Amino acid sequence: MGKLYSALIALSLIWGTSFLFMKLLLVELPPAAIVFGRSFFGMLILLAVVLFQKKRLALKKLPWGKLFLVALTNNALPWLFITTSETKISSSMASIINATTPVWTLVIGFLFFASHLRKTQWFGIVIGFAGIIVLSDLKPGDLFSGNTLGVLLMTGATISYGIGAQMSKKYLSNLSVQEISFYTLFLSTIIGLVTLMFFDPSSAKTVFHLEFLLPFIGLGAFGSGFAYLLYYFLVKEGSAEFASLVTYIVPVSAIIWGAVLLKEPVHISMLLGLMIIFAGVYTSSRKPKVCSEKSAVA
Repeated sequence: MGKLYSALIALSLIWGTSFLFMKLLLVELPPAAIVFGRSFFGMLILLAVVLFQKKRLALKKLPWGKLFLVALTNNALPWLFITTSETKISSSMASIINATTPVWTLVIGFLFFASHLRKTQWFGIVIGFAGIIVLSDLKPGDLFSGNTLGVLLMTGATISYGIGAQMSKKYLSNLSVQEISFYTLFLSTIIGLVTLMFFDPSSAKTVFHLEFLLPFIGLGAFGSGFAYLLYYFLVKEGSAEFASLVTYIVPVSAIIWGAVLLKEPVHISMLLGLMIIFAGVYTSSRKPKVCSEKSAVA
């Protein structure tokens, strides 16, 4: 479990910057352009990794239909929802709503993918979500005090993530982590480009302007390329539910980045929420000592 926890924390640190980069890019670019740029730069860095390692990616007998559905539900669609939602609500609110992803992953797996869940998993999810509430210092009614459309779009993104995680675990487990990561980003690049050309073709060239290079490297190369290697490793070696737990820790890493880079204050509620969140992650991911393989989520 040590490698899984290390990958989980590393992924949360990378994704903790994603909401910041998206907010910066939204100043000049439409949401569809950000989805395309994020997918393209993520695909590009993974292609470089493959070429550097001199590995061959399978081209024949690939489940292209299932890869397309995972690319749509786990990449293109939620990214479009998230970037659009950030034009309506704050980045911090978006990251907090994003933390409901494990709940949707559990529910979707239970209802549609025949996942058998232990009581400790449900309990751990509840603990982690309580930690998010403490962390954000939300008051009753705060969640919908902003733009309702932004909240609904962000919720749609979390549901889409839950579907994508379950589908990748069930249908793509025979592929390597690199293959899943590269091909889903390749397909989401095509989806993003088609969407961009339909909604705002004039901004297609703008994506490659030098002023957007660094944010796209952070959001695409790291937030999608390297991050998806970690994410699909968590899905394959752990479970879809375990991988989705990263969204609980992302607000924590966002606070850390804010304190380090933007000198934002750290409050007691943040530290308390952090401890509760880690307790929830540990509770939901711990396996029984006896018959642990049978009790793992498929």
